[in-house]
Amino acid sequence: MSSLAAARYGKDNVRVYKVHRDERTGVQTVVEMTVCVLLEGDIETSYTKADNSVVVATDSIKNTIYITAKQQPVTPPELFGSILGTHFIEKYSHIHAAHVNIVTHRWVRMNVDGKPHPHSFVKESGETRNTQVDVHEGKGIDIKSTIKDLTVLKSTGSQFHGFLRDEFTTLKETWDRILSTDVTADWQWRRFNSLSEVKSNAHKFNNAWTIARNTTLKTFAEDNSASVQATMYKMGEIILAAEPLLETVDYSLPNNHYFEIDLSWHKGTKNTGKDAEVYAPQSNPNGLIKCTVGRANHKARL
Repeated sequence: MSSLAAARYGKDNVRVYKVHRDERTGVQTVVEMTVCVLLEGDIETSYTKADNSVVVATDSIKNTIYITAKQQPVTPPELFGSILGTHFIEKYSHIHAAHVNIVTHRWVRMNVDGKPHPHSFVKESGETRNTQVDVHEGKGIDIKSTIKDLTVLKSTGSQFHGFLRDEFTTLKETWDRILSTDVTADWQWRRFNSLSEVKSNAHKFNNAWTIARNTTLKTFAEDNSASVQATMYKMGEIILAAEPLLETVDYSLPNNHYFEIDLSWHKGTKNTGKDAEVYAPQSNPNGLIKCTVGRANHKARL
């Protein structure tokens, strides 16, 4: 005998672009997103008995995303995801949870002749602002916000020494090295009881994103890093202190290596240690360092 242990379904990779036009100033603002919505509820018979009467068609889910984007604000994405998720559990009595993932693509207003252009933008990198919203009927709304693929590098101000050494160790200690990483930073908000509570705190989402991004960049640049571990912990502490509604801050930082090249074989050319100028960027393998920074009284959510 077998049974359905878990199930969710929905629409993924829904591309959405929205433009806001200020008729008074002529300034336009654009938002581009990729949205995924997955639903859970009393849908098991669609799997076990081929009963499609409980299925909200994924095409209907896609259309709901478009209509909601037209009728409601899409920024901050935490609010849009909460509005969208709440719609599904209120619209369909047999749907009890909605999971909304939003990837916001970064368009930055273009400067022309030293002035911000009213309707032209540039995509500076692959960095995205991601949001995961989980709306559970009768329980509340869980929100996680993310900075993804923020690539940074500094050419000095990083060291790594005093680490454990044994018969497997070949890495040399260093007091000055290149440090580069592709930042993934998550911050988990405390559970919101309702959509109205999300709305009343909507102004905090953009502010927290700005704090998290600025903290990441400033700490990365200014910290005389003893290790990636030590630097990322400092980042998490600062972000938690800045926003009381946050429960935890997570960092995932790959260590993208840049190795010195020994060029002494060519006429004694010095290119190591203090003489190093030419390096070989490495794609893999790479170090990967992760941590979760929580408040002293924080209990893991099960």
